[in-house]
Amino acid sequence: MSDLDINVEMCRARQQRLLKEMQRLGVDLAIVTRTEHVQYLAGPRFGWVFEPAAALRADGHLTLVYPGKTPPAVAAADEMIGYDAQLHSTLRNDQRQASTEVLYKVLGTKPKRVGVEFSCCGPHVSYHLSDLVDIDPSLFRLRRKKDPDELARIRKAIAATGKMYEKAREIIEPGISELEVFNQLQSVAVQEFGEMMTGTGNDYACGVPGGPPRDRPAQDGELYILDLGPAFRGYFADNCRAIAVNDKPTDLQLATWEHIAQVFPLVESTVRPGKSCRQLFDEVQILMDQHQPGGFSHHLGHGIGLFPHETPHLNPNWDDIFEVGDVFTCEPGLYSDELRGGIRLENDYLVTETGVELLSDFPLHL
Repeated sequence: MSDLDINVEMCRARQQRLLKEMQRLGVDLAIVTRTEHVQYLAGPRFGWVFEPAAALRADGHLTLVYPGKTPPAVAAADEMIGYDAQLHSTLRNDQRQASTEVLYKVLGTKPKRVGVEFSCCGPHVSYHLSDLVDIDPSLFRLRRKKDPDELARIRKAIAATGKMYEKAREIIEPGISELEVFNQLQSVAVQEFGEMMTGTGNDYACGVPGGPPRDRPAQDGELYILDLGPAFRGYFADNCRAIAVNDKPTDLQLATWEHIAQVFPLVESTVRPGKSCRQLFDEVQILMDQHQPGGFSHHLGHGIGLFPHETPHLNPNWDDIFEVGDVFTCEPGLYSDELRGGIRLENDYLVTETGVELLSDFPLHL
């Protein structure tokens, strides 16, 4: 088995962690319907047009409700039941209703106290239940510490961004269309994965701090910020580089790049389990203001995994603490008209027992 394949043992370990949370909350059953939570616990990832579900009983029995008639080849489930996601090859619009009807047919005795995701538990699910407990906070907290199978997929996604930046440095020059850059970089990621992506990433606009690709040529003297976040089998990468379109950055652009690049040695020398994310943000804000007061105008980073932005938040609006197993991004940036867009640099890190491991070890230069 490849380390990129579904790992039933790891899924079962995640189920055990959720069971401990269920015991703490006093719930008899946990029902998850968010696609990433179904994948997190059972293994298979289903397309966005479907509405699967997973139900974990207090005795450890997991039921997976999947779309279609053919069960997944591999899943960490004790029982798998299909629902009619298509009728005569036509996708149904009432996916959640169809999935829930099947779920409650197999659940049997009505549980007394049920954990559900308040963020997405709609009437089709909640109508059958009475005493509900929100398990979203527990699931989001559990997802922070990445298991080996999750790390393998994140590393694969990050490797694709490395290949994408190699291609970007080959093709970016005055006159190239932003759409052409986007298309070529997507092709590189697909080739690296050997399959379709489950996410495409963020910023592909030139001469501005960010945005989707436009039908516009890159201009001589501009800086091209590429913030790439392809997802491999549900797990996201997210790292950024800035590239001088004419390969001749100005003195101001170089000086700004050098100042921003100082952030990464600071992160690598100070981040440990227990360090405050807000404190790190404040330290970087002070550092950025020494070069361009008030120019650092967004978050410093965030966790990544089954969603593009997860805990921990390197952001003054949260007060998270770094923990072992966190995978996070650090993305300082400065922007101005004089810079012809701006510079944002972003690396991905894994928090270890003793510090951090750099996961995006490829060139930062303009």
